[in-house]
Amino acid sequence: MLGKPGQELTQSWAHKPSRSLDKAEAMAPPPPPPPPAVNTPLLHGEFGSYPARGSRFALTLTPQALYIQRLRPKPEARPRGGLVPLTEVSGCCTLRSQRASDPAAYFCIYTYPQGKRGGRRRTARTFQADGAATYEENRAEVQHWATVLMCLLRGLPLPGDREITPELLTKPPRLLLLVNPFGGRGLAWQWCKNHVLPMITEAGLSFNLIQTERQNHARELVQGLKLSEWDGIVTLSGDGLLFEVLNGLLHRPDWEKAIRMPVGILPCGSGNALAGAVNQHGGFEQALGLDLLLNCSLLLCRGGDRPLDLLSVTLASGSRCISFLSVAWGFVSDVDIQSERFRALGSARFTLGAMLGLATLHTYRGRLSYLPASGEPVSPSPAQGLPRAKSELTLAPAPAPSLTHSPLHRSVSDLPLPLPQPQPQPPLTSPSSPEPLPILALNGGGPELAGDWAGDAPLSPDPLLPSPPASPKAAVLSPITEGAPETPESSGLPPPTPDAPVATCTGGPPDHLLPPLDAPLPPGWVTLEEDFVLTLAMLPSHLGADLVAAPNARFDDGLVHLFWVRGGISRAALLRLFLAMERGTHLSLGYPQVGYATTLAFRLEPLTPRGVLTVDGEQVEYGPLQAQVHPGLGRLLTGPPGRPAGEP
Repeated sequence: MLGKPGQELTQSWAHKPSRSLDKAEAMAPPPPPPPPAVNTPLLHGEFGSYPARGSRFALTLTPQALYIQRLRPKPEARPRGGLVPLTEVSGCCTLRSQRASDPAAYFCIYTYPQGKRGGRRRTARTFQADGAATYEENRAEVQHWATVLMCLLRGLPLPGDREITPELLTKPPRLLLLVNPFGGRGLAWQWCKNHVLPMITEAGLSFNLIQTERQNHARELVQGLKLSEWDGIVTLSGDGLLFEVLNGLLHRPDWEKAIRMPVGILPCGSGNALAGAVNQHGGFEQALGLDLLLNCSLLLCRGGDRPLDLLSVTLASGSRCISFLSVAWGFVSDVDIQSERFRALGSARFTLGAMLGLATLHTYRGRLSYLPASGEPVSPSPAQGLPRAKSELTLAPAPAPSLTHSPLHRSVSDLPLPLPQPQPQPPLTSPSSPEPLPILALNGGGPELAGDWAGDAPLSPDPLLPSPPASPKAAVLSPITEGAPETPESSGLPPPTPDAPVATCTGGPPDHLLPPLDAPLPPGWVTLEEDFVLTLAMLPSHLGADLVAAPNARFDDGLVHLFWVRGGISRAALLRLFLAMERGTHLSLGYPQVGYATTLAFRLEPLTPRGVLTVDGEQVEYGPLQAQVHPGLGRLLTGPPGRPAGEP
């Protein structure tokens, strides 16, 4: 079914795009019924509690939430914690008592509710199905609840008249997790082990984990992946590690297929701009640090992905790189690079760097040209028609990157894991078989599901069901095999304009809107020659986790959001501009030195001999550059879209 104009297109874990049409498609069963309304009850039932203390609860499941009301010993008019939005649920499992004479079956839900003062805390709530005389009947009840809940969490359609069985749950997606252990003041590995791995294990996701050892390690790894074995690549670091992944995919021989591999980001670094945009897309309030990580992890568990615009950037030497975030020159790039020496401060390094940058504010002479997006009037500029600046650098294609890299058949145990034990640690992966549950409490909680609960028999996973969450510590890693890349497919991009010169390409789609970097620009471009305090080209909405630089940007709007600040702005005004950027209201301040345009391509020619240029926060060679957006070229794991924070 086609979406309405302007409707966001998302794809759940359960719906991978079909690559060919089967002849039997004409005889396929009718499409599933439309999804139920938000508040339509899907399931309702009465359960006991575990540990058993005489309490009884009524549970009602809707497409958006689970309602829990205590019935005994005293009904609650306004039950505390009785409304559990599915956005706070990571997963569930079914269990049985280790006491053979117990006919009850058990249903456990893992939630991460938001506290009154902010911050999420893991909670496991276990309910007892005991309405039938036999275990088999009670087990069928909890199995029914678990299946419906997991279908809702993964975006799977529920059948209309057919029986709901665990077979509705497709094979869990397999994710490759790449962790930079030095990200986020060295907290990345600790956060991954204590928070991310337990949560995605509770969600039933399959994963392999590799810690990167050096710069560009992730780029080398993804260049040798056999793509058919993976459903997504997720980085646990700042924005820099995802930059490596995307550029590694771009430089594969089968880049047209590789660049469509869904990628995700779990923020464990100091610069978490894309994660801030994902967090906003999911409907969560603005968050930083561990709160942002937990929000993004919850969204990852839901599995939705959507198209992602990518920006191909041609540098002065003729080489190209792919960008998912920003291209910056001036104040923003200066702060980004000069604050590297304060990396131990985490995200506070940018605040300190900004204060130092304001104290020594510079302007940079340059020429900024852009192709306005369709429908935007091309305003005449006195700088139009100026002679083009000639680069002193020779434009030549960069040599193709070497495909020699570390072998991918190594297991994670071959990589140094910064753990206190002297022996190499077991590799990390998702569980493949049930195991006892006391070690489930990896998030700081107690062993909720197994232990001596005042005489209650401990619970264990139901061996007849798919493997429930288990400890990542005890799992064994299946090897990552290296295989030949699959046959490339057509990218579906529009062809270059006939008879128009195209910029040199070292991998990736042709930039059909751009002439070579040393050639004049075609008609229809706007050119400004100014003294700039900063120029900034953005794709998503966020410049940082708490900086909404392009409040109207979407992941797939096909636009480059171009900002510039001319010289003459005061330090106080520039400070107010960035403070307002935390709320996304900076464009309403009305400063005449601030400019903004939505564009399809741009060219930046620094006329100042020294300066810093960054692409996605990474410093690149200084000199003229140009870039073009490629709409929807990649795919981003975002989770399902949520209501904007503050909406009822």
